[in-house]
Amino acid sequence: MQLKDLASIELPPTADMHVHLRQDAMMELCTPLVEKGGCDIVFVMPNLTPKIGSVSQALEYHEKLSKIAPNVKFLMSLYLHTGLTEEEIEKAAKSGVVYGVKFYPAGVTTNSQEGVLDIEQLYPVFAAMEKHDLVLNLHGEMISTPASAVGKQVDPVVTVLNAEPLFIPQLAKLHKAFPKLRIILEHVSTRQGLEAVRACGPNVAGTITAHHLQITIDDAVGDVFNFCKPVAKTPEDRLALVKAAIDGSGKFFFGSDSAPHPVQSKKGPGATAAGCFTQPYVSQIVLGALEEAIEQGWIQADEVTQEALEGFLSGFGRKFYKVPTSNSTKKIRLEKKGEKIPDIMKSADGAVEIVPWGRGREIRTLSWV
Repeated sequence: MQLKDLASIELPPTADMHVHLRQDAMMELCTPLVEKGGCDIVFVMPNLTPKIGSVSQALEYHEKLSKIAPNVKFLMSLYLHTGLTEEEIEKAAKSGVVYGVKFYPAGVTTNSQEGVLDIEQLYPVFAAMEKHDLVLNLHGEMISTPASAVGKQVDPVVTVLNAEPLFIPQLAKLHKAFPKLRIILEHVSTRQGLEAVRACGPNVAGTITAHHLQITIDDAVGDVFNFCKPVAKTPEDRLALVKAAIDGSGKFFFGSDSAPHPVQSKKGPGATAAGCFTQPYVSQIVLGALEEAIEQGWIQADEVTQEALEGFLSGFGRKFYKVPTSNSTKKIRLEKKGEKIPDIMKSADGAVEIVPWGRGREIRTLSWV
């Protein structure tokens, strides 16, 4: 498929299996943008304040989101914490809205302070998840070595660049202990992460973001709005991700990890927020990354087939989560009309401002047909 020669392309609605929709005013701004990005189903992250740690909280959050965007199917998740019981897992499986449990290593990313310190302590929860067929969603990074340890004997030293490869043994360990448990290595950012997912059985998959298909570590260093966790890695890693997105294996599918933050928390004194806000343009950004990869000669045009593209953006994720393929007769149409990503997006009252990833880039215009 020679994307650059296609003035228009039609696809099934995108399934975004990793989104952050936040809460309060930020939720009100971001949730309607799910459909703008071409999505009719999304898997929602639970790292709010307070966390979504129980089925009742997930149901309440689901109701709020559904009122804002009634045409979107919201798959909810629970935050994995030491107070999560086997009984709550059973309740989640019967809820009809909770599809997974999110594993955050404690302190690794936004609102993860109550995350996991001892994986084996939570084995009874994983056993219950395996029994009741809930998905385990892994933020697959080790915690970076603190600056206070510099000069001391620390082995291994963990940085944002090797945090994912160093986590991989935990994935293999969990898969061996619970072979029937469905596991997703979220937002894979390295060649090693891709290889680890491929080395596991069919119950293990990986999500790939739109921005990791577009940028490398140099881009993250040069622009605070490209900073995310996990950080973008090397050009070789980016190329491996692009190839995985079109390999048609079903082992990898789309999860944007779109993470909105107020502009003040992304730049200025003390700004450390990690996240790229891609939600309004996720389908277009993926197509743009593949088009660039073809133009650069990294992949061949005939490697980007309609089947592989539809599988990555829509079908594979739905199949892994065991939700029906979209029964809507609607499709999304993406056309070259010279549209550009805006510099900033604001709430109606101007109180919330977010800088979207890729500001100023030309993208295809998306419409529902």
